[in-house]
Amino acid sequence: MTFYPTDRLALFIDGANLYSAAKSLGFDIDYRKLLEEFRKRGILVRAYYYTALVEDQEYSPIRPLVDWLDYNGYRLVTKPAREYVDSQGRKRWRGDMDVEIAVDMMEMAETADHLVLFSGDGDFRVLVEAVQRKGCRVTVVSTVKSTPPMASDDLRRQADNFVDLADLSEIIGRPSRLPRFIQESRTSERDRHHDDEADADA
Repeated sequence: MTFYPTDRLALFIDGANLYSAAKSLGFDIDYRKLLEEFRKRGILVRAYYYTALVEDQEYSPIRPLVDWLDYNGYRLVTKPAREYVDSQGRKRWRGDMDVEIAVDMMEMAETADHLVLFSGDGDFRVLVEAVQRKGCRVTVVSTVKSTPPMASDDLRRQADNFVDLADLSEIIGRPSRLPRFIQESRTSERDRHHDDEADADA
């Protein structure tokens, strides 16, 4: 990763997307280590974490992670998850945070030098281009080493730097708590990450 000590950094973590990418590579994110690593690489101004939450549940598996992040240096951005029924008739939840990420990145582009986007979603290509026009450098963190790849080729090309999450596993990761055969059976983690994202809490 190319960072300068005087860089004013801002991190933008698409919680569902990063969770899915890490699980596909067989490890969990240690969010304390992640924050420590980027504090070493510049002047960390803000670290945003975005996720949708299921409301009116007696217990939410993601709540311990969200509470920990909120007290340990992250700026939480949340909204209610929307319920839907999948093709097999099962209740699922989803919550797209793209607009929230876009608004915050555009605002931070006014004061930060280097924006780090933890997502491989190709929809962010235009956003990355827009903040680059404001003078910011953008690093995208995702992976092309999973099956299928999690990072859009268009997004990778637009970014100033692309860092494969697999290359950070020794720095910000820890072994996954899920057996490999269970990981491989989860083909749609992004839609259902709320069922078990708490496994990634610090």
